[in-house]
Amino acid sequence: MDRNSERTALRAHGRRFASVLGGHQSSGTRHPLVAVAMALPLAILLAVVFGGWEAVITQASSVAGMLGR
Repeated sequence: MDRNSERTALRAHGRRFASVLGGHQSSGTRHPLVAVAMALPLAILLAVVFGGWEAVITQASSVAGMLGR
């Protein structure tokens, strides 16, 4: 199997996997809340493991300030 057909097969497998998990959007975009829901657990885990709560609070405050809240 050449590299191009391997990539094609891998993409097809990824699309099948995504459809099992709840569909695949053809535009390739993801709602921002879905992205947050995916990233937040890992961010919390890393903050706990590395003791970075102060940095997390500082960054969250900065983002809230930029958003005008």
